[in-house]
Amino acid sequence: ILLPKRFAPKNLQIDDEVVAFIYHDSENRLIATTEKPKGIVGDIVLLKCVSTMGAGAFLDWGLMKDLFVARSQELVGMKVGGSYLVKIYIDEQTGRVAATEKIDYQLSNEELTVKEMDMVDLLAYRKTDLGYVMIINNKHTGLLHESQVFMDILIGDQFKGFVKTIRADNKIDIVLGKPGYQKVEDEAGKILRLLEENNGYLPYTDKSEPEKIYAFFGMSKKTFKMTIGGLYKQRKIDFAKEGLLLIEQ
Repeated sequence: ILLPKRFAPKNLQIDDEVVAFIYHDSENRLIATTEKPKGIVGDIVLLKCVSTMGAGAFLDWGLMKDLFVARSQELVGMKVGGSYLVKIYIDEQTGRVAATEKIDYQLSNEELTVKEMDMVDLLAYRKTDLGYVMIINNKHTGLLHESQVFMDILIGDQFKGFVKTIRADNKIDIVLGKPGYQKVEDEAGKILRLLEENNGYLPYTDKSEPEKIYAFFGMSKKTFKMTIGGLYKQRKIDFAKEGLLLIEQ
């Protein structure tokens, strides 16, 4: 397999090990590159269209050779400059890496590979009246209810979350913070650590805006209030006029 010189690390020697991504070039040769693609086979990612032709479209996926989407794998037609959620796969006819917009039928909740309380990888799929439909681990779908959204979310955004509940029909409810009492214990440790890292003071209170709390602490305002209340009762923190103070133990 050829690793083009422009992708080779400086001072590369015989027998050195190199982490590389392998794909077919335009002449159907296997090529190695040290460039990092925006996704690999099996991933669902948001990619920008850079060119179109009669047979399909090409997407920027972080490599010199763009990723091809056949016209038959587009939903309503891609346009240059637009961003589209696609799944990366191996085309059985050509053996090459390709992408498809038709991902609904590849997502299923019939046989779940997750359970309640699991931490999972999430990708924002679409917005509904109830909240956001999330793709879970590139396999399943779940709902992040509007009441559980504490930050701006764009389609294609990726982050971690937790399985809150699995219903009888295998529909999944998702939350961004760990469910249950254990979550409060975990968040208490986080707040104490952040206080220690910031000289014992943080400019946040139960009056702070939810968006600011989530951006800094990674938790909802409700969880934040519960947690600092518990820490105050344990005499681990005190409330300043406009922030939190760490009490030296």
